[in-house]
Amino acid sequence: MEQTVKKYVDGFMADLMAKNPGEKEFHQAVREVLESVAPYIIEHPYLMDMKILERIVEPERVVMFRVPWLNDEGEIQVNRGYRVQMNSAIGPYKGGIRFHPSVNLSIMKFLAFEQTFKNSLTTLPMGAGKGGSDFNPKGKSDNEVMKFCQSFMTELQRHIGQDTDVPAGDIGVGGREVGYMFGQYKRLRNEFTGTLTGKGISWGGSPLRPEATGYGTCYFAAAMLATKGDSFEGKTVVISGAGNVAQYAAMKSLQLGAKVLTMSDSNGYIYDPAGIDEEKLAYIMELKNVFRGRIREYVQKYPSAQYFENQRPWGIKCDIALPCATQNELDADDAQKLIDNGCICVAEGANMPSVPGAIEIFQKAKILYAPGKASNAGGVATSGLEMTQNSIRLKWTPEEVDKNLHRIMDDIHAACVKYGTEPDGYVNYVKGANIAAFIKVADAMMAQGLV
Repeated sequence: MEQTVKKYVDGFMADLMAKNPGEKEFHQAVREVLESVAPYIIEHPYLMDMKILERIVEPERVVMFRVPWLNDEGEIQVNRGYRVQMNSAIGPYKGGIRFHPSVNLSIMKFLAFEQTFKNSLTTLPMGAGKGGSDFNPKGKSDNEVMKFCQSFMTELQRHIGQDTDVPAGDIGVGGREVGYMFGQYKRLRNEFTGTLTGKGISWGGSPLRPEATGYGTCYFAAAMLATKGDSFEGKTVVISGAGNVAQYAAMKSLQLGAKVLTMSDSNGYIYDPAGIDEEKLAYIMELKNVFRGRIREYVQKYPSAQYFENQRPWGIKCDIALPCATQNELDADDAQKLIDNGCICVAEGANMPSVPGAIEIFQKAKILYAPGKASNAGGVATSGLEMTQNSIRLKWTPEEVDKNLHRIMDDIHAACVKYGTEPDGYVNYVKGANIAAFIKVADAMMAQGLV
């Protein structure tokens, strides 16, 4: 059987790479899923006959467009915009918009592909898409960001809608950017609908949406720890990132009784052996969200902490690691450091932050390891709850949203355990998440015919 699976995986990947040359992030994402679902597909040959996986890896639609805008000096700037509408088998396309210099077609396709499985796991009726631009909002004035967002949405609005495609935020796209894009959409379409999520609370947004991804990651990690009769209480936590996901993962970790030691940004990380408590976290949130500063400024305010330039925090001894920054930020050497230092749980708050070699090390050591498509699904799940509130023209309380979020994360965890438990009792959360999500999407595609 192993040889049959290997032959199938190698043949599939050879075809995919020939058809999508140079798209390394997309290749990586597909291989990670393929290695989990290949045995299931081989056991159910009708899935091969119907070319279900071949159809899943091919986007239903890719939109690529230029985004011209004027900076504050009156100079013309030109960026490239994308929207990858990956799969609509279980609902309208749903997924974030990323503004970052690294954005290219490969990254958009990898994110949209991952989103297909993440959205399936939430149990909510959402298909998958992803979009963005190589525009960098760092260092731009509010006026420049507004002009860019308006130009971006002038084209994107042709391709989205509350029953077609519902974008949200991602790296580089927070409440400010969503607000500018929603305003332009409303102006051009002359309609006020729930076409974007992550909106402001006073104009259609959901309570807890900013907190949802970070909170959900911790809820999932807590569910994993509970399988071992353990919890966050008294644990040390290392977190990468200092954006929305990292901030609220830190907040929930503190609420669950843990001690947070690190946070980071693209220039380096801070290590506070005394712990980043509520007061210190409030400072970081103001620094990053209001003043758009750099994490190194933390040590000026709290000189007992240390700042490590151009380094990642995975060498710090911890019980729980939460990678919440970006893709491929945790390599095999980092994984080995975590294992050697006694880490017992890794839950991804970012999309595909661990390279394949790192995942292999975590699983070989039999520690609790959750892939992002499962553990960071709380953000898109709460976006789905925002869509529901927009549709019924009601707003739920934060407590209602949090209860639903917690239930969804527990349901995702249960699905991973159901399909990922190995003969020796170890739960392979990668395998469980991929198979559970794949079955739902495949069944929907089979039912809807060759479309």
